Amino acid sequence: MKSFALSSEAREISKIANRALRNQGKVPCVLYGGEKQVYFSIKENDLDKLVNTPSVYIVEIDFEGTIYKAILQDIQFHPLTDRIDHVDFLQVFDDKEVTMNIPINFNGSAIGVKNGGNLLVRRRTIKTRALPANLPDAIEVNIDDLKIGKTIFVGDIRDDKYTYLAQDNAVIVGVKMARGAVLDEDEEGAEGAEGAEAAPESAPAQ
Repeated sequence: MKSFALSSEAREISKIANRALRNQGKVPCVLYGGEKQVYFSIKENDLDKLVNTPSVYIVEIDFEGTIYKAILQDIQFHPLTDRIDHVDFLQVFDDKEVTMNIPINFNGSAIGVKNGGNLLVRRRTIKTRALPANLPDAIEVNIDDLKIGKTIFVGDIRDDKYTYLAQDNAVIVGVKMARGAVLDEDEEGAEGAEGAEAAPESAPAQ
């Protein structure tokens, strides 16, 4: 996973001190998960570059000459201005697994969409657990072969390097039939077979 470097400064722990920091364009932050909590501030402009992006990073925080590896754990925004009010970071270690929401990239053009179906995206991120070195920047899902009525599940994209904290039958993306859609020959065959299997159940009662 890519890293994002941030410089920080030690801060006092009080509401008055926090207010003064915000007036200076800085954001109060805390790092926990290690031997002790570390309290510091980071320039708001630097944090904006980290927060306002769909990408995820391992954050490298430079605090008084020591580099702490961390992930964003919680962000508080001002209710009126939407400016960043406070950030919690969770310290991570190379030999301990960590859990993050990883974005999903959909690659290709679904054949079912080309035939007039509608692409239905059910998940744009997936909670993933792994050692920091094994965490991907994004989960790559190829949808080229996705036909009308077909679906890609979490179980279809499992990887040995990391664990998805979701059920195998959780839907990621699918293509739904739409008015005017045209089935290709393979899809017509599949549609017919499914219809034949369902026929006895749909027969009227005697």
